[in-house]
Amino acid sequence: MTPEQIIQKTIAYVKTEFERDSSGHDWWHIYRVWKNALAICQHEPADVFTVELAALLHDLDDLKLRPSPPTPLPPVEERDETPVRAAAWLRQMEVDPAVSAHVCEIITHLSFKGAGVANKISSLEGMIVQDADRLDAIGAVGIARAFAYGGHAGRPLYDPDEPPQMHQSFAQYKSSRSATINHFYEKLLLLKERMNTKTAKLIAEQRHAYMETFLDQ
Repeated sequence: MTPEQIIQKTIAYVKTEFERDSSGHDWWHIYRVWKNALAICQHEPADVFTVELAALLHDLDDLKLRPSPPTPLPPVEERDETPVRAAAWLRQMEVDPAVSAHVCEIITHLSFKGAGVANKISSLEGMIVQDADRLDAIGAVGIARAFAYGGHAGRPLYDPDEPPQMHQSFAQYKSSRSATINHFYEKLLLLKERMNTKTAKLIAEQRHAYMETFLDQ
């Protein structure tokens, strides 16, 4: 198959997998991340095929989106974050093993893991996909997605007796069940300064300001 055929088949697959999501991680979130990534690629010398695959598959193995397993999971810090489903799809599409490995590495290290946790994204392609995903977590759509996920996860809207926490480990961050308003201070308001590319930094400025206005209201 050509790269374009692989991308089109991947789009169809991901659409089917996420069409019923109500947590803010639906197909249209993935679509926006994909389009954001392509827009950033216009200004960066990146491998576009790798970027597209990582953007389209980035939520397929997200632990927080999987149904509850029949047996308890091990502690979060001990879980294997290898993107098994993404890797299986790439094998099915007969993607070059080097490209597949790069895509899986990007997906593994893409997510925000706590205010005090170092970012392990190292390639330009990974930085682009990470920026594209983070841009969809801020601004007007980011606000809507935060509350959609809060409701999905059973989190309170606001609790003035529980202040935000700057999590120093992935285990602390993933086990937190604090209010959605806290999430703005624990993650969303931090993203502007953590964008990797110049293009994303410029877009993030306005979206960050919109969130600050919302919180002031």
